[in-house]
This record gives sequence, C-alpha cells and structure tokens, in this order.
Amino acid sequence: MSAGFQCKKFYVAHDRCAMKVGTDGLLLGAWAPVPAAGNILDIGSGSGLISLMLAQRSNGALPITAIELDPDAAEQACENVALSCWPDTIRLIKGDILTYQPGERYRLIVSNPPFFQQALGAKDAKRHQARHTDSLPFGALLQKAAELLHSEGVFALILPLSSAQSLLALAQAQGWFVPQYCAVRSNDTKPVQRVLLCLSRYPADTEYSSLTIRQSGHQSGHQADGGYSAQYKALLKDFYLKF
Repeated sequence: MSAGFQCKKFYVAHDRCAMKVGTDGLLLGAWAPVPAAGNILDIGSGSGLISLMLAQRSNGALPITAIELDPDAAEQACENVALSCWPDTIRLIKGDILTYQPGERYRLIVSNPPFFQQALGAKDAKRHQARHTDSLPFGALLQKAAELLHSEGVFALILPLSSAQSLLALAQAQGWFVPQYCAVRSNDTKPVQRVLLCLSRYPADTEYSSLTIRQSGHQSGHQADGGYSAQYKALLKDFYLKF
C-alpha cells in the first residue's frame, strides 16, 4: 500500500490515516468554490489533502483551519502541512467539530464526511470512525455547519448518491438551500455514484451540473493518463502529476 500521494506542488503522507487519499477528496478539493476573501474550515481533515489543495488554489492567501478527531491522522496532517509551501496558512486542530467553539465564522466550510449509516462496522476502529456517521451524524453536522458558516458562505461536501439524498432531506428541514449540485459518474455508461454539493443559508436556485471521471470504454491503467475524461483532467490538472 502506498505511503502517500504526490501532487504537483505537495506530498501527502497517509500511512497513519484511516482513510487514504482518494478520488472523493481530490474532487472536493478541486471543485469547492474558493472565496475571494475570508476564512476556510475543513471538517474531518484526515491527511490534510483538501486543506492543502485549497491553500494551493488560494495561493496561501486565505487562513484555513483543519479539524480532525483521530490523533494519528491529525499528527500526520500537521507534518504534511509543515513540509508544504503553506505551513503558516493551515492551522490543524486535533478535536471534535461538535464541541469546536471558534470566535469566527467561515466563508467556506468543506467536508468529506463519514457517510455509512446503519451499516456493518469496519473491523478497524479508526477506519470505522472515519467512514461511519456514529461520531458525526448528518443532522449534527448540518447544525454545526450552520452555526459556523458566514451568512454569505457556502458548505461544500462530497457524498455517495444515497447518502447525499439523506443529507439533503435533513438540510431542507433545517432551512438550507442548494446553490450547486454536481452529479459524478465514473464514466458515462454508469449511474451517478457521487454528488458534490454546495449548501448555503441564503436563498439560492440550484445550478445542476455533471462530471464524468473516465472516458467510455477506458479503464484505469490502459492509458498513460488512465483514460480520464477531458473534464476530469481540466479539474485536476493543477494537482495530478500525470495531467
């Protein structure tokens, strides 16, 4: 198993993290709308991947707070940040978002949250915590994000389709709006598997879009670039070495 993931401008070690660098985190880090000004909060930062991507996209100009419950992941994220180009941009906190009480509100909140509900637990306790909603139920996550979000800010997430549907039902009941909804397919012959979402507390009509990761008929490894679609390569070109 790989000890880490090399991006064009930074390296993410993840051997001590329950959840490794994957497509979901890369998608969210590249897709989430970076504000022109204000602070950013990364809920459940894991290895620090998304925070580092946002630091790169904002040229280190926006303060980023990353909070992670698992102590090993938090420590490794701290190390990844310290070795990056933006050691003073990202502040890592080892703690529980549900008890986090900052004196500020955030223009952008991002989260690649635990999403398994009522599922068989992972054998590894840390992996279970990272993947299952036991420690961070959707309703509690939405309430906390509402508490921490600037009135003009957005909350960006990535979830599997079924989990996104569950979260959106709760969000509607809590008075959230959905400015952006992006349906993600592995290729254009497959059903939607993931959803990228932007939520807001201000009224907004939903802008629907779609993203296809790979070209039809291609599977990973069959080409130098893995057969990725032009759309996906455009989104991740600043991060993937092969793009």
